[in-house]
Amino acid sequence: MSEAVLQFARQEGQPLQASLRQSLIGAISEGRIMQGQRLPPSRTLARQIGIARNTVTAVYEDLVTRGYLVSVERRGYFVENGGDAAQAPCDATVDPDDAGGIAWDRHLKLDPAAARNIEKPKDWQRFAYPFVYGQVDPALFPIGVWRSCSRDALGRSAVDYWAADRAVEDDELLIEQICRHILPQRGVFARPDEVMVTLGSQHGLYILSRLLVDEASVVAVEDPGYPDVRNILEMVGARLHHVPVDDDGFRVDEAPASAGLAVVTPAYQCPTMVTLSPDRRAALMEWAEAGDRLIVEDDYEGETRFSTTLPALKAMDRSGRVIYLGTLSKVLAPGVRIGYMVAPAPLIRQAKALRRLMHRSAPLNNQRTAAIFLSEGHYLGLVRTLRGSLAQRWNLLTAAIDRHLPGFERPASHGGSSIWLRCPPGVDAQALYHRAMAKGVLVELGDPFFPRGDGGRHIRLGISSIDETRIDEGVRRLAQAASSLMQ
Repeated sequence: MSEAVLQFARQEGQPLQASLRQSLIGAISEGRIMQGQRLPPSRTLARQIGIARNTVTAVYEDLVTRGYLVSVERRGYFVENGGDAAQAPCDATVDPDDAGGIAWDRHLKLDPAAARNIEKPKDWQRFAYPFVYGQVDPALFPIGVWRSCSRDALGRSAVDYWAADRAVEDDELLIEQICRHILPQRGVFARPDEVMVTLGSQHGLYILSRLLVDEASVVAVEDPGYPDVRNILEMVGARLHHVPVDDDGFRVDEAPASAGLAVVTPAYQCPTMVTLSPDRRAALMEWAEAGDRLIVEDDYEGETRFSTTLPALKAMDRSGRVIYLGTLSKVLAPGVRIGYMVAPAPLIRQAKALRRLMHRSAPLNNQRTAAIFLSEGHYLGLVRTLRGSLAQRWNLLTAAIDRHLPGFERPASHGGSSIWLRCPPGVDAQALYHRAMAKGVLVELGDPFFPRGDGGRHIRLGISSIDETRIDEGVRRLAQAASSLMQ
């Protein structure tokens, strides 16, 4: 078999078996290897592509199990004559050249693609100094342990559970672990019927926007704040009141009396990373009680906090007015997509019913893997590791900023996985962004966090994915880029 036919290339960060399996499936599905065709002996293919023979044999056997190949004793492996093997290419049902003739703006009732979002290059990992937010350091993730938990989730009894269509149900073990081990860390105590699994905090916010908000609703949001809070609420027609944020967090005194809901990030305000002070927390709870209002608390970095000892705002809630959103993705990985909502049982019932109309439940196999990971103590161990690593990187970054960027201002934050900076006069954030990229430094622009932009005055530096040995040099190069704009 020629390399042109197989088109084998090992994918970075992917096991050899997975890379070879995908190459063979692609060759079969696209007709480069035909139905009934005999594959090379494992020894021959291994020699051709430079990998171990047992790797090729394992992949062949796996493809037999998956139905792509058949094994014939003393003759070898052949492509299956049916199923997913390639047939003659199908003609497109729509001519791509004619598809543009549809006036989609006449049909679309929403335009979410026009929303302003946080953007970063798809190839952000190629930058030597990636100060990007929300990504994980793969060196810290216990891949072997996660793989073991995933295998356990494939056990017979576990498969019998998660392979069924359970409509609105969540994995009972995961709910138990969230109630017993995660929520108490934030001072929150809940019954299982008060917890729902989501695909992340943002998914929870979207569900709440559909249940609690309409065109008559006034919602208080942070300014600056997470762009997709604004995007989601505007999409359902809410009237937003942008409440300024200072060093003590959300300015409760500027929250409007007409609002029935507030969306806040008390632990580490997004994007400034300031913590809502105790006095402001008390004032916010009083504001909610006095006006029969609700609060959505997005505790997106609650698990990885390393400086604040304040519990979640939900811990102060005695009347069920705080709806708490948390996530496992900041500890595990963004792609895991597991979060949770904590609220009074009547609201959870409605949230599950709405979720059922969207995608029924969050993937139960992923839920069971995460549940096992939690039940065996790996999650809290990983949390401790991440807190230590983030604290070290945060200290290195703040020291580097003080050393190399004395003209930049930062809020009185004391932790978190990013730092918010205001550029000095004469430095435009957009221009700095591009100058820094040319030096191998990637930062994030601050404009999307403001409802109308901020005129290029802010940038954000994330620390979760950059190696700590590169932080000082990265900030030094950023300072060089800034200096070149002031000359």
